[in-house]
Amino acid sequence: MSAHLLLPLIASWAYVLGVLLVKRSGDYGVGVYRTTFVANIITGIVFLPLWLMGGSFPGWEHMWQPAVTALLFIAGQLLTFQALNKGDVSIATPVLGVKIILVALFVTLLTAESVPLKLWISSVMSVAAIVLLNQGGKTKHHHVTSTIIAAGGAALVFALFDVFVQKYSPVWGAGRFLPLMMIIVAVLALGFIPLFRAPLREIPRPAWKWLAGGGFFMAAQAVLFISTLAIYGKATASNIIYSSRGLWSVVAVWLVGHWFKNQEQHLGAAVLKWRLAGAVLMLAAIVLVLG
Repeated sequence: MSAHLLLPLIASWAYVLGVLLVKRSGDYGVGVYRTTFVANIITGIVFLPLWLMGGSFPGWEHMWQPAVTALLFIAGQLLTFQALNKGDVSIATPVLGVKIILVALFVTLLTAESVPLKLWISSVMSVAAIVLLNQGGKTKHHHVTSTIIAAGGAALVFALFDVFVQKYSPVWGAGRFLPLMMIIVAVLALGFIPLFRAPLREIPRPAWKWLAGGGFFMAAQAVLFISTLAIYGKATASNIIYSSRGLWSVVAVWLVGHWFKNQEQHLGAAVLKWRLAGAVLMLAAIVLVLG
């Protein structure tokens, strides 16, 4: 398997582990803003070694490119953690799979190419998949609607982010654009401090191992996936593999969710079967995009 497919596959596994850990930290009342702040500081640090890859500085007039891309990243992170904070992993992660269709759409719009029929068919299939994810009598107790809205918003924002990374990285070089962008993300994350429900020092000690672990794996998957976009530029193909995280999340919750005291397995087999069917249908829609 080529690198532009293998790296997103590994990233998809790291993502699922990361969201399970972040979800567990939420049980201690960490909150969305403190979670986003910690995760983005860790991500900024993890991206720094990429500076060794080298690159160039195209001029201050181009600084808006990493700045706008950074804004998209931090907005996507905030929406993702909002979805995970109150919603279920097995709903939020599959809904994020819509991103691949949005990536294909934005790439098409930015390059003035016509939207192929299969893209619209895939969109309809994705809507049907979300309906399946919303099935099950007990799902109303897990903020399904707000989870889908937040995760869908994250998918939209991250789709734009992917296109911008692919478009602007060649001008700077991955070793300049990505670390600089993530430094901006870390600086912007400071803006969340006034929104904290309590200082970081008041986060319960048991929560830190889940929060730090989740932040690390979220940062690791970001390095793997975003670097793939910057170096290889195959956003659509890479997203096809990366979107398999929707399926892995449902399987993980079903099989090992209890390790993280995840309560979704208590929804019952019927609910998780609907969600699994939705995740599979979403994957089918995504595959159709490249068919």
